[in-house]
Amino acid sequence: MGMGDVPADEKLAFVLLAGGTGSRMKADRPKQFLELQGKPVLAHSLELLLGMERLDSVVLVIAPDYRDLDFLQPMKADARLKFADPGKERQDSVRNGLAGVPEACTLVAVHDAARPLVTVDAIGNCFCDAAEHGAAVLAVPMKPTVKESEDGQFVKRTLDRSTLWDVQTPQIIRPALLREGFEKVEEEGLEVTDDVSIIEQLGKPVKITMGEYTNLKLTTPEDMVIAETILASRA
Repeated sequence: MGMGDVPADEKLAFVLLAGGTGSRMKADRPKQFLELQGKPVLAHSLELLLGMERLDSVVLVIAPDYRDLDFLQPMKADARLKFADPGKERQDSVRNGLAGVPEACTLVAVHDAARPLVTVDAIGNCFCDAAEHGAAVLAVPMKPTVKESEDGQFVKRTLDRSTLWDVQTPQIIRPALLREGFEKVEEEGLEVTDDVSIIEQLGKPVKITMGEYTNLKLTTPEDMVIAETILASRA
């Protein structure tokens, strides 16, 4: 499967989250603006998305102070690109981005700008699964052994790795479902750590789409080195 397999009647939107401060990167600027192979991390994701003709809309969630950066200027010529303000929490940023998605869109993907190595194939597969099931998320089977601790001092138990998945982005959802989920989360004051958690709260299915281990989230300085290596091998 790929983008070519996404049903032709689906209208596709992307919300790209680039409002984070990236404190663990110990850098002089948020990680989405660090240089990766000679261009900002954010530029990698944006170029990939704007290069996908099937996308009807790309909403970039980014603080107004950063919208005048040089690398963004040529991209503003693409009428599909819109801006939204970051919120206090991730879910607030997603909500703001969702508000900028055209009414006609039938599937919305939420993606972290800190994952610049995602591929068109992985995105296409996730869109296909979301079109069929209403919600889908890229994930990979857990490689490490995972242990649970209640007090942070001693092991309580070892979790069965065969049932555990490391969740990535994009996470792709029908906009109406996401809006319904936001209402429930707000009414009940729920804590959600990612977008499909909102759908889980509704008791609706979320399909796991097999992702790629190379779809790293850039969090620490070491991740930048690994990302450079992966990009070099692709070239």
